Parts: sequence; C-alpha cells; structure tokens
Amino acid sequence: MHDTTLTALAAGLAAGEFSSRELTQALLARIERLDGELNSFITLTAEQALEAADQADAARAAGNAGPLTGVPLALKDLFCTEGVRTSAGSKMLDTFVAPYDATVVEKLKAAGTVSLGKTNMDEFAMGSSNENSFYGAVHNPWHRNAVPGGSSGGSAAAVAAGLVPAAMGTDTGGSIRQPAAFCGITGLKPTYGRVSRYGIIAYASSLDQAGPMARTAEDCARLLTAIAGHDLRDSTSVARGVPDYTQELDAPLAGLRIGLPREYFGEGLDPAVERAVREAIGVFETLGATLREVSLPHTHYAIPAYYVIAPAEASSNLARYDGVRFGHRCDAPADLTDLYKRSRAEGFGEEVKRRILMGTHTLSEGFFDAYYKKAQQVRRLIRQDFLDAFDEVDVLMGPTSPTPAFDLGAKKDPVSMYLQDIYTIAINLAGIPGISVPAGFVGGRPVGLQILGTHFAEARLLNVAHQFQQATDWHLRRPAIAEETL
Repeated sequence: MHDTTLTALAAGLAAGEFSSRELTQALLARIERLDGELNSFITLTAEQALEAADQADAARAAGNAGPLTGVPLALKDLFCTEGVRTSAGSKMLDTFVAPYDATVVEKLKAAGTVSLGKTNMDEFAMGSSNENSFYGAVHNPWHRNAVPGGSSGGSAAAVAAGLVPAAMGTDTGGSIRQPAAFCGITGLKPTYGRVSRYGIIAYASSLDQAGPMARTAEDCARLLTAIAGHDLRDSTSVARGVPDYTQELDAPLAGLRIGLPREYFGEGLDPAVERAVREAIGVFETLGATLREVSLPHTHYAIPAYYVIAPAEASSNLARYDGVRFGHRCDAPADLTDLYKRSRAEGFGEEVKRRILMGTHTLSEGFFDAYYKKAQQVRRLIRQDFLDAFDEVDVLMGPTSPTPAFDLGAKKDPVSMYLQDIYTIAINLAGIPGISVPAGFVGGRPVGLQILGTHFAEARLLNVAHQFQQATDWHLRRPAIAEETL
C-alpha cells in the first residue's frame, strides 16, 4: 500500500480493499522503521491518526465519505495543528503546542484525511537544503549524503520514501518546488492568495503560500481542490470560486504555446540538468505543443530583491518571539534586556539570525528607501515580465533548480545557497503559480521540470503536468528505500 499514489489509495478505500485504519497502521509502521535514516518527521501523531482513521472508516460505513476520506498524509511543521507541537523547525518553538488549526489543516480534516505527523523543515522556512533545522538535517531518500532541498525537505523526503502518499508544504521562494525536484516528486505552489495563510507560522507574509506535495499532478489536483478557497481570517485570501482541479487533467495539449525563458538556460545551469530538461520539454512537442523563446529581462534582479523583501518581512514577523509572550525563554534573566537578548540568541539558529539582521537593517531609517522601496519597485518589474510573457504563451517551462541535489554540507557560504533558488524566487515575487515535476536524473539524482502559469492558472498547470506524466515514467521511479517492505 505504501508504493502507490494518493489517488490509487483513495480508490482502494472506496472499493473496500482495505480500511483507513489498516492503511494508517501500515504507514505508521514504515515511518517508525525507516525514518531514522531520513529524519523527515519531527513529531509523529500515531494516536490521533488512528482515531481519525477510525472516524473515516465510520463515515464511509455510514455512506458519508468524500473523495479523500481516510487518506493519510503529513503536514510541514509550520501549520498550526490543535493539540500538537508546532515548532517551525526551531528551538524557539520547541515546546509550543498549537491551540487551534490552520485553515489548511481545518479543510483537510473536513475532507476526512488522516494526518500522521509533522515533517521536518528549515527553521522558520529559511533555507534551501533542510540543514537549518533545530532537529537535524533531513537526508535525501535517493542518496543519504545529499540534501532533500528546503525548506519543505521533510515533506518531500517522506513522500519520496513512501512514508506518506502526500504532504503539505509551504513555498516562500521555492520551498515546495525545489525539494520536490531534488526528491523526484511533484510539488505545486499555488497563486498567492489561492490558499489561506491563516495559522501558518509566518516567514515573509507577502510571499508565503501553502501547497501540496505528492507523487503525481493528479494527486496535487485532488489536494488543491480540498485546501483552496477564500478565508475571511486571512486578509490576503482571494474571494474566488474553487473549481474541481481534476476535471481538466485529461484535456489534450494540441496547440499549447510553451515559452522557454532564455534567462533560465544560461550561465550557472548544470549542462546535464539542461539536457534533461530540454529532453523533457521535447515530449510536449510530441503532444502537439509549440515552443518559442521568450525573455524575462529582470530575472537577474530576483535574488537581490527577494533577499531584501523577505528578510525585512521576517524581521517584523519574528519580533514577537522575545521570551515574554511567545517563544523560548532563557533561564534566570538579569533584567528585561537580558531576557530579550538571551532568549532570542538561544532560540534562533544562525540563518534566522542572519535574515533578521538583514531585514532590520534594510527597514531602518536611512536605508528603507534605498533598499526596501527599491526592491519593491523591482518586484513590480519582475511581475510585469511574467504578464508580458503570458501575452505570448500559455505556460513557461525551465529547470526547477540549476543543479541536482547537492551533498550535505557542500554549500558553506550563504550566497551559494541562495543561488540555488534562482529559477524559483521570481515566481513568488510575482505571485504566480508554479509546479515542479520529475523529469530525469543526473548522476542518479532527480531533476525537476518547472512549469509556470499566469495568476489562477492552476488547472492549466495541473493539466500540462498530468499529460506529461501520462507520456513519461519519471514520476514512477522510486528510491531503494521506497521499495522496502515490512
């Protein structure tokens, strides 16, 4: 049961081939046995999961089951979950037990899904390798000495290893798509505002967006249908109807206009990754699509703009963690100033401290106009680049990351780590949706193809990704650990 898709498991549950309790018990046993090699989970919620599974089985027996009733999944440890530790991968929140559910969690519970636990992540979602977690690095299921990507690395690793059929992630600058690429799974970053951010511990509020991570585009379509929608508790949530994202999956691609941004195929891209991505894009020509080169001229400004805007917002969002009302509190403070200093110094990791300092500097008097305001102006130009491109083409395609997964500890300086997000960050600045799908291997490590669409074009992206997966088998490949049976 572990080596199949969420869609197939849902069908098996509906057909009575197995119960949700049986499925949940099998996956919990796999996690207990195999996750010691991966460190993909921070908290396992076995008791709550079995209770939810029993409720799902009872609902099915009563004829009240929905499409996802009884299906197990996992949640990135950034989603507040009532009664469960929600740490954001940080010592600062190591003992925090959420008193309420995030909207995404609420919607998934309403759909009848069963959460098995909370997955590991870069602290406060700050990182591209999942090495910045207070709970230790996550290991890539394909190569144990490689990173799984970040910050949703625990979710990606758990899905790739067959510990769960799907997991929720968040994406601020590529944190769903890049780990999906590194681990050989499918990951969708929806349009900003498509999924409520209420109850998601904030990193950068104008960039954060939740989305599904699973084996296939079809699985992601089913999950997005469940979690998308307007939420009055989130002022950035868009009041727009939610379609059934599975309805257009089988639409033919004849006449699809695909744009290839020249900036995504230049200096810095691993030649082997480029070959794999171009071969994958060639599949779409056989499906009736046409290709043309386009330009996103402000792409090279995306990383500097992001690393002004995101740290600035982080410095504001993380100011509440001072040891007084929220977060870790140091022992025996001498006075209030000592309490603030030592609580934050002890509670935050190095990367989080670095970004708080960067953000505080750019928001300070004398630097706001020169840095933050200028970065927001650049952001507008980047957004306009995408809008201009979508006047000419239906979707854009390119690599998700310039390299395959790198080894743990290989990126010693922050700048080289930040450059891993060169093809993903601009999408968050523009607020458009993007999906990464498995598209080959380089040196035995997965490569991701990134597909981008205009605002609220998730149905088209999922259709394009699904048709690619119908024509290829990259998404069916599994690391050795996923083949292990109990």
